[in-house]
Amino acid sequence: MKLEGAKVLVTGASSGIGAALAPLLAERGAIVGIVARRRERLEEVLEQCRWHTPDSRLWATDLGDLDAAAAVAREAWDAFGGLDSIVHNAGIPKRTAVPDLKMDDVTHLMEVDFHSPVRMTLEVLPDMLTRGSGQFVFVSSMGGRTAIANEAAYNAAKFAMCGFAEAMYIDVFGTGVEVKLVLPGPIDTEIWDQAGNEAPLFEIDKVPASDCAVEIANAMEDDGFEYYTPQIYPGGLDAKAMVVGKTKDCTAYLRGMGQFAASLRAD
Repeated sequence: MKLEGAKVLVTGASSGIGAALAPLLAERGAIVGIVARRRERLEEVLEQCRWHTPDSRLWATDLGDLDAAAAVAREAWDAFGGLDSIVHNAGIPKRTAVPDLKMDDVTHLMEVDFHSPVRMTLEVLPDMLTRGSGQFVFVSSMGGRTAIANEAAYNAAKFAMCGFAEAMYIDVFGTGVEVKLVLPGPIDTEIWDQAGNEAPLFEIDKVPASDCAVEIANAMEDDGFEYYTPQIYPGGLDAKAMVVGKTKDCTAYLRGMGQFAASLRAD
């Protein structure tokens, strides 16, 4: 897909990766629709987009409301005369150890991080299949490939997104509809500091959201499926190599991570 002239809907665009990505897509010639709960923040992002593509617009919507999420996808399709891509970037954290999790918290996180992108996808997929073109970009997480201490609910949603994206790629192969999976690692966004979450067990160096946005935009014009961003973490860790290493001996990997987390809790 070429970004020049494309019509792209970006969720979670009021901050972080989405707020960096939307203006970048507009700079590359895309007409951008942006979605998030916070209208005031969206208006600031929209102003940046309209410097490049004046027809860009916003929808202030809580994507945890699945009917509203589907309605936004349909409204954006109608407003732009079709969509070329939806970037499913919206997400909320839940950094809480399993013994302390409440089911309501898990349900809400799944609604926002997994059910919402699926609902939006299914709303417009038939139109894209009929047209024979389109693209869905699922922004998951390294937490969708490897377990993270105290983040079981978040892991569950992001693992689900990875599985859905992989199966969807197979199911629509050859139709002209593209599916892409992006796996951000330590990106410097507000997701690390939101209220109601336990403090991280340890700190990790992070990369700017703008760097991640560039890699997502490049992926949208590339012909691959899976993209790690950053591919190499600060300090030299290879993200994909870590995932591959885990699959070689999952028991050993989890045992090591469990021992590491236990030692940090003891401290």
